[in-house]
Amino acid sequence: MPLIGVLALQGAFREHLAALRRVGVRAMEIRRKTHIDGIDALMLPGGESTAIGKLLTEEDMFSPLLERLRGGMPVYGTCAGLILLCKTIEHSGQPRFGILDATVRRNAFGRQTDSFETRLSIPEIGKGAFPAVFIRAPAITETGPGVRVLAEIDGRAVAVRQGNALATAFHPELTKDIRLHRYFADMCRAAATPGADRANA
Repeated sequence: MPLIGVLALQGAFREHLAALRRVGVRAMEIRRKTHIDGIDALMLPGGESTAIGKLLTEEDMFSPLLERLRGGMPVYGTCAGLILLCKTIEHSGQPRFGILDATVRRNAFGRQTDSFETRLSIPEIGKGAFPAVFIRAPAITETGPGVRVLAEIDGRAVAVRQGNALATAFHPELTKDIRLHRYFADMCRAAATPGADRANA
């Protein structure tokens, strides 16, 4: 069974850990560089993307994580995690992993006071609407040919997948709906299984 590391430098990492364990996968906090070699997949939680990038650099975790991600390690980024995964961040030169061929706009839906919850159609995870919580949320404004849009609001992509990289602009860990965490867990299991069906990649 794959071990998913949840970056625990900032944000709602405890909620992600709880959700992953509810779907039956092993999960652990990632706080130091020494934790990276033992994981099979990575969860990047929300928070402040510039602060997370700075902390990753200070803790000497950025480069080894980038090497693993470029090597195909499954990753799921939510909110700030989505920003860190994108190749281009509008009006920002902040550190990013850049493995997702997409352009992201920070705070695309407004500030903290503009936070909201809505129900999204995400056919990839099932028929029922998903309760999506948006807090100072980004949005993807452009995608490359290898990026598949899983959900959008008013023409703006808020959930995407490219190969082993999954990203959402909202916070699934703040709801009781664990379908996206289950979807990611299935991605991790497929990546760990030689010859597994990659049709959804």
